[in-house]
Formats: sequence, C-alpha cells, structure tokens
Amino acid sequence: MAFCITLGAGLFVATMNVKYRDIKYIVPFIVQFGMYISPVGYSSNVIPEKFKLLYSLNPLVGVIDGFRWCFIPYAELYLPSIFISAIVSVILLFLGVRFFNKFEQSFADII
Repeated sequence: MAFCITLGAGLFVATMNVKYRDIKYIVPFIVQFGMYISPVGYSSNVIPEKFKLLYSLNPLVGVIDGFRWCFIPYAELYLPSIFISAIVSVILLFLGVRFFNKFEQSFADII
C-alpha cells in the first residue's frame, strides 16, 4: 500500500513539476501537512469514533497503523482503515498513472 501511495503521488507531482517549476517549493509544505494529519506522532485511538471513518480516507492511516500494529504488541488495529487505505491507494495509483500518461507526450515540448 505504501508503494502505491508513493508512486501515485510521485507521478502526479512529477507531471506537475514539468509544467509548473515552482511545485518543488510547495511539496515540502504538503508533506509536512500530511505528516500532521497522519498518525505519525500520535495514535489513531485519539480520534473520536464518529470521525474514524472520515479519518481513514487518508491512505497513510492504514499503512502507519499497520506498521504500528506489527511492532507494538498492544496496539489496536482498526480494520476498516486498512481496507479503505488499500482502496484509496489503488485509486491514487491509477489516477497518478493516468495523469502521467495523459501529459507524457508533451514533456519534450515543454522542457
């Protein structure tokens, strides 16, 4: 899942970087914002139950919780977030590949 998320987002950003060179200045802010909305420094258990499904739309939630569950024996795993993360990561990969393929023909003209 982590590979699909990274490849999908990377293809999208790479395509945008060809046309808009200033994307490289925006990406660090997006990554930092993504770190704050992902359960990197906190557990997903602090999220209220009524917002867990909405919170699980972030594809990194399932990945990070899965790693945490593997390494910490008492960590709880919210299974719907794993399934939602898998679906969202495949969609992100599909959209990234499609976006890249759509604009790939014009890369040589722009560069």
